[in-house]
Amino acid sequence: MTPPTAQDARIHNIGYRRYEGERLGAGYARLSLFVHSLRGGFGLGRSARSKVLPFGLFAIMCFPAVVMVAVAVMTGLDEMPIEYQGYGLAMQPILSLYIALAAPQMVSLDLRFRTIPLYFSRPMSPADYVRAKFAALSAAIFLFVAIPLTIAYAGGLLAELGFADQTSGYLRGLVAAAVLAVTHAGVALVVASRTPRRGFGVAAIIAVLTVPYFAVTAVQAIANEQGGSDAIGWLGLFSPTTLMDGLQSAFLGGTSGFPGEAGPSTGAGVGYLLVTVGLVALCHVLLVRRYRKAGL
Repeated sequence: MTPPTAQDARIHNIGYRRYEGERLGAGYARLSLFVHSLRGGFGLGRSARSKVLPFGLFAIMCFPAVVMVAVAVMTGLDEMPIEYQGYGLAMQPILSLYIALAAPQMVSLDLRFRTIPLYFSRPMSPADYVRAKFAALSAAIFLFVAIPLTIAYAGGLLAELGFADQTSGYLRGLVAAAVLAVTHAGVALVVASRTPRRGFGVAAIIAVLTVPYFAVTAVQAIANEQGGSDAIGWLGLFSPTTLMDGLQSAFLGGTSGFPGEAGPSTGAGVGYLLVTVGLVALCHVLLVRRYRKAGL
């Protein structure tokens, strides 16, 4: 066989062109991932079937707010039937189901289809990825609670329930919704990031959000029956839902759902605040460690 000569050499143009546009850096990459993940949490940009459950749950979440407005307008109530601070807790089953659907959608599919190394081949670190996903799920949960609160607030003003009281309650409700969103997003992402199977992630998140709640509630009821009222507030530290209940009753003027008492003591309230901050920080650390390994 005759070896090729220089005259036989050819340069083939296969269509690649050098990128000459502006390089937007890691900040733009984080923002793009945040927007993409937030849209995915509601099924936007996907098939119509993917939108049914998120928007169906959102409609259920808004329905009590609409009913509250109708009752307040028609019956002339002096205040809303449900406090703004406790709306998210009152709708916890629907909210937990949405979180269990949204968190695996945001992270489990990236693990399943092994797209994590592609993200990290760009100017994006594991910490950037975690912050974008954390912020996206927190924003999705916050919107899931805050929009019904806004509907109730607008209805309260239309029913002339008092501008100052309604505005104060609404703002405290938004703070409660923000804290609930951040803490639940952290817990859900830690659980969802452990498995590439979306179905396993959904079941695990539901279990993590509901089993401790029922266990803590049962132990609190037993403590109340046996006269251990001092322990009831401290027991609420061991479940994400009761943690939010104690925090909103201790600092935001809400009514506690704990049995036999108005809410946690002052010392327990400080404990609730510290545990909430520690929980969010711990979830962030665990997620960064997880994705340093997942990106290999």
